[in-house]
Amino acid sequence: MNRRKLAALALGVIGLAGISLPVLAQTKTLKVVAHADLKILDPTFTTAYISRNFGYMVYDTLFAQDANSKPQPQMVEKYTTSKDGKEWSFTLRPGLKFSDGTPVTSADAVASLQRWGAKDSLGRAMGAAGAQWKAVDERNFTLTLNEPFGMVLDALAKPSGFPPVILPERLAKLPTTSPMTEVLGSGPYIFKRDEWVPGNKVVFVRNPNYVPRSEAPSGLSGSKKSHVDRVEWLYIPDANSAVAALKRGEVDFVEQLPADYIAPLRTDTSVKIGSGGAYQGFLVFNHMFPPFNNAKARQAVAMATNQEKFTAAMGYPLDMRVTYCATFFICGGPNETAAGAEPFRKPDIAKAKALLAESGYKGEKVVLLVPTDITYLNAEALMAAQTMRSIGINVDMQNSDWASIGARRAKKDAPESGGWNMYVTVAGEFDANSPIANAYLGAACGTSLPGWPCDKPLDELRTAWIKETNPAKRKELLDAFQKRAYEAMPYVNAGQYSAAYAASANLKGLDKLWSGMPVFWALDK
Repeated sequence: MNRRKLAALALGVIGLAGISLPVLAQTKTLKVVAHADLKILDPTFTTAYISRNFGYMVYDTLFAQDANSKPQPQMVEKYTTSKDGKEWSFTLRPGLKFSDGTPVTSADAVASLQRWGAKDSLGRAMGAAGAQWKAVDERNFTLTLNEPFGMVLDALAKPSGFPPVILPERLAKLPTTSPMTEVLGSGPYIFKRDEWVPGNKVVFVRNPNYVPRSEAPSGLSGSKKSHVDRVEWLYIPDANSAVAALKRGEVDFVEQLPADYIAPLRTDTSVKIGSGGAYQGFLVFNHMFPPFNNAKARQAVAMATNQEKFTAAMGYPLDMRVTYCATFFICGGPNETAAGAEPFRKPDIAKAKALLAESGYKGEKVVLLVPTDITYLNAEALMAAQTMRSIGINVDMQNSDWASIGARRAKKDAPESGGWNMYVTVAGEFDANSPIANAYLGAACGTSLPGWPCDKPLDELRTAWIKETNPAKRKELLDAFQKRAYEAMPYVNAGQYSAAYAASANLKGLDKLWSGMPVFWALDK
């Protein structure tokens, strides 16, 4: 046959099969090893990072932080504020739609912000300043305050904890006592519930009704138009299997690379290693029961803590950990301060023992909850036990998986009756970098935060810092707040490190990844 006849035959076969040429194009799929299994689909119900990440895939926000951590309009087209800062008006961008094609209106925005304001620390702070949201028409809404609130845009661009995602009004008005199960957003992707396999896989496809901004992606702001048709989150808890899948090209991205894989993969030309954002280790005290209901006992543990030993034990290489971090608010962050840190800069076992004796400690058992299924948390807990034993604390290590610890830490039972005295955790920079973002420094008496810190002076300084709009005075209040935090010691900073991700070397857009946030729409294959 000549070439013309072959071509005609080929086209005839395609036509007979009922297949059009565009359909033959391969669907572009990004495969990600997620850091955890997705269980809760509601980012307004839990602060779990996996649910937060899910929220950014399917929802959008009114404002978003750019790569320089500055709030930028996202769903909002324009806004104005009065000279006294008590009145704000916002206009939504035209043409915004939810994934089912229905328009996004100001009523949706208002109901979503009211839901968020009842849960989030910044939202509640705005409520204390008299925040009232009101829909004016389909695209315009207002905020009125009884007193100026210097963090309105920061609140609306809050990236973590409870990010203020915009929901349909009917979903936003559902009770907050249990998580929403329906998912309907206006973000870059649609959640494929029919392909969701809990404990295995979560699937997203590009949202055809998403209306991107014209600006290039920057942090969480700008266009979120996806470069791929489909994103799959795979849950592979065994690190060996996850890394092997990456090296074989079966997955494109490992969200959180265990520390002991960083060094060997740095020499592998098929893989790129990058920073997954700054994190701090936390030793969290139970303030309800002895010995840590006494500030001197808490200070004693802080006095004995060697941050460098903690981060080394967790496995992070020298270039990915901070030798010593004096601030509660992320070293290198906008609120870094050394105020109040000097007595704790170098571990002093003798002084720590003296403080512990002054607290009245008599050798009682101290229950430490030890996670067995997360390597870096297990190492952190073992170092916490070693630190406490070095000053004479009688440590009772009780082992269980992280999910069980998450449930147990919420109990207010006495340690000998199923409660606890200390547990360990870590927090990313967005949940540690300011007095309002750092929930573990929230010491309002009656707080529901596990550990139940109660320190009125610290809470008053926190409130004053939130309300202050003068930059110089805010800095003074920030320093005063941290000085008081070192006195009250709600928890101990166990050291700062950078998490790591691993990606296929031919994956594009990795330079757009930002501080551990899941900006998967910026990635391309």
